[in-house]
Amino acid sequence: MPRVSVKEKLVEHAETVFRRQGFNGASVQDITDAAGVPKGSFYNHFKSKQALAAEIVRRYSGRTDFTMLEAADERPAVERLRAHFAGQAARTKGTGIEFGCLLVTMASEAPTAGEEVGSAVRGSITDWIDALTGIIEEGQRAGDITSSAPARDLAAFLIDAFEGGALRGKVAKDADASMRSLDLALGALTR
Repeated sequence: MPRVSVKEKLVEHAETVFRRQGFNGASVQDITDAAGVPKGSFYNHFKSKQALAAEIVRRYSGRTDFTMLEAADERPAVERLRAHFAGQAARTKGTGIEFGCLLVTMASEAPTAGEEVGSAVRGSITDWIDALTGIIEEGQRAGDITSSAPARDLAAFLIDAFEGGALRGKVAKDADASMRSLDLALGALTR
């Protein structure tokens, strides 16, 4: 079996540490302890805690499943949007609803976590909006989704509703809060 590199151990365990403690609550020592590596080895792979957090945000976003949004899926746009967000909700449930979505955790701390983390979070959200915009435009052309607002604004609205529900769910330990918020938002978009 191949050995896991120190860098990969740091990334793997830091995601859990950040998810549970937040960016500001997690120290480099917490991360290296969780990874089981010497603290000094951290700086062989990352120039700062911010650099590691930004890498984790980019990797987390890179693992987002957008396959339900593809045009090859012949379901109506609204059904594909719901399936996509249901996948995201399942992902959060799988890592512990009480810890919430990593993107929400990092977004809430971006102002104090530094520009590198903030930039990674903004980029991730922009990429998500971009991915949703096309399917919303498709739904608008089909007459299934309102055209009263630009598709890009509606995409951001869906993310805001879903992630706001996820944040509430984190506090209330309610695994279904994000999907209830999303369903209300989807209902507002449909004709």
